[in-house]
Amino acid sequence: MKFVCFWSLFGTHRFKEYGTDGGPTARALKPNYNIFTRRAASILGIGAPKVEVNHLVAANIALKGIGGGLFILNSLFGAYLLLLHLALTAPLINDFYNYDIEKPEFSQVFAKFTQSLALFGALLFYLGMKNSIPRRQGKKKASKPKTH
Repeated sequence: MKFVCFWSLFGTHRFKEYGTDGGPTARALKPNYNIFTRRAASILGIGAPKVEVNHLVAANIALKGIGGGLFILNSLFGAYLLLLHLALTAPLINDFYNYDIEKPEFSQVFAKFTQSLALFGALLFYLGMKNSIPRRQGKKKASKPKTH
């Protein structure tokens, strides 16, 4: 049982569903991605690069799986990969900006978005603490004073 739970952390169930077209995740993400790119293009005034949604899903699986595995092994690189994963997917998956504030879906999606922001902040805190601890240096032999 522990083996199955451990591997579910790496997103292997998403990899099994991926298929050739990105699976159900790509189909659910496509409308959100189109809305997000149109809105970002109107605000920023530049067009978004053309990216296939199934490539985004593959990148999501890779970043979350590799980053999570390395983070478990106490790697800074894994934490940076998880930061990148959250930065790319939080605004796409949790599209609270497409809902009216008074609808019940808004509060659910906004809560998930703020949870992603909290995880992002926790990773930043982890990286800050990890980088603020001085590295362990080799012990130098203390010179003994000579006695005459």
